[in-house]
Amino acid sequence: MFIVNVEAAIFKEDRWLIIERSIKEEHAGGLLSLVGGKVEIEGNSADILERTVKREIYEEVGINIKDKLEYIHSTTFVTDLNEHVVDIVFLCEYDSGEAYTKSPDEVENVYWMNSNEIMSHLKSPIYLKESIRRAEITLKKYK
Repeated sequence: MFIVNVEAAIFKEDRWLIIERSIKEEHAGGLLSLVGGKVEIEGNSADILERTVKREIYEEVGINIKDKLEYIHSTTFVTDLNEHVVDIVFLCEYDSGEAYTKSPDEVENVYWMNSNEIMSHLKSPIYLKESIRRAEITLKKYK
């Protein structure tokens, strides 16, 4: 069985919303990441991925995104605890609010970074760089 995780590539004024994960996190603590989290069990439900990504964004950094989400890509990985995860990344458009560390157990810092800053940052894992690269391609299709 897989854990289902969703992430948001949030774009605003030529910058991406990036978090530094709390060192308390079991997986990838201290690294840069997109905002996101696990899908919760709800029984029969519609639009669960979209609702989860919006909920996680608000819970972790306190902002709202616009309703339209664009699928970017999906990957699988295995956590340090040997949990198998399916990760789905969406392109999201910022709507309102001021991003801040709302959930310090999950988020150490919040940054608005351009693509070059993300690609050259020492705490940017390869999978974040790949998600940003693909998000840029998707963004260009819709501009």
